[in-house]
Amino acid sequence: MTAEAIIERCRDLVTQPLGAVAEQWKTRHPGGKVVAVYPVWAPAEVIHAAGMLPLSLLGGGTSVELTHADARFQSFVCSIAKSTLELGFQGLVKGVDGFVYSNICDVARNLSSIYQRNFQDVFVEYLHLPQNSTSPSVAVYCASELRRLAAGFEQALGLGVTPMALSKSIDVYNALRARLRAFYAFRIAEPQKLSTVDLYVVLRAATLVPPEEAIPSLDTLLAELPQRSARPRDRLRVVIEGAFCEQPPIGLLEVLEEAGCYVVEDDLLLGWRWITGDVAGEGDPYDRLGAAYVNQAVPSSTRHEGREHRSVGLIEKVRRANAQAVIFMPAKFCEPALFDYVLMRQGLERAGIPHMLVEFEEKMWTFERTRNEIETFVESMMFD
Repeated sequence: MTAEAIIERCRDLVTQPLGAVAEQWKTRHPGGKVVAVYPVWAPAEVIHAAGMLPLSLLGGGTSVELTHADARFQSFVCSIAKSTLELGFQGLVKGVDGFVYSNICDVARNLSSIYQRNFQDVFVEYLHLPQNSTSPSVAVYCASELRRLAAGFEQALGLGVTPMALSKSIDVYNALRARLRAFYAFRIAEPQKLSTVDLYVVLRAATLVPPEEAIPSLDTLLAELPQRSARPRDRLRVVIEGAFCEQPPIGLLEVLEEAGCYVVEDDLLLGWRWITGDVAGEGDPYDRLGAAYVNQAVPSSTRHEGREHRSVGLIEKVRRANAQAVIFMPAKFCEPALFDYVLMRQGLERAGIPHMLVEFEEKMWTFERTRNEIETFVESMMFD
């Protein structure tokens, strides 16, 4: 299959309801179970080791009209929380046997209990992930939460996790993450050959299929993409920051590129990219995953990084990608992103890195005002 055919197939896959993706996998794996994981981080290895299919749970996007969820939430919460609940009310996640939430923010914490209250026929688990990475016992605590999750799978779904199976799953996901890192490195080097929209749909599709299926397709793309014929354009190299949970509409990503940007780094789809290298160490696989969550993690607004200023990780990302500016892209009402925006902006200004703010909602469908703002920003940088 050619690179273009793979990308087109990925585009089709990411538009399908999550329940349809689950049911299609179950037809090929009779008796199999599917567990969906809310962003930002996914314990995919633990789910995979139990013989189940891990899926990313990223809300309803532009395809779901809110008819029931609004009555269960206050009005000033992010779109992804409401549309995720709406998926359940509209039966669009039938076929998914379990859901895993974590303490990204207060809204995600509440969504877990609201979902469990309204849909008592599915398995729902809430992971209390460590927020303070400076504690000496934080990795041990994280490992204990993963063990508790595995015990929940065995009790509720009848599927246990053995240390050998978990170690094998860690190896598989190490291989998957290595391919994803290679994609990002390729885009930094040759963004004219891989648009952010294409990269996004490929990565999102990789969170909807078993890793054993994703890896061969990614290998084909990594082999073929360098052969693409594309002339470098005079565009502004930018980093997207703040979209770690709710995902921007594909139309907004297209507008960014049409307005004159090369997006060379981002914090999209962190669930499958949270760990920045191979899970290190030997011995107990839960301990290895717990340590990786703490010590090999991307900088994120969803947890505290100790005394280090919030902008340090972002500035490193800008320099690593040879970017010229940052576009903050938080979802509306996203408290972690908006709180951190102030500190990150201060750090960027001290470092002399230009930036702008573009808020979005997943159901956003008109982009003309945003296009004008981005074009003005790009022109001010390119022709100053």
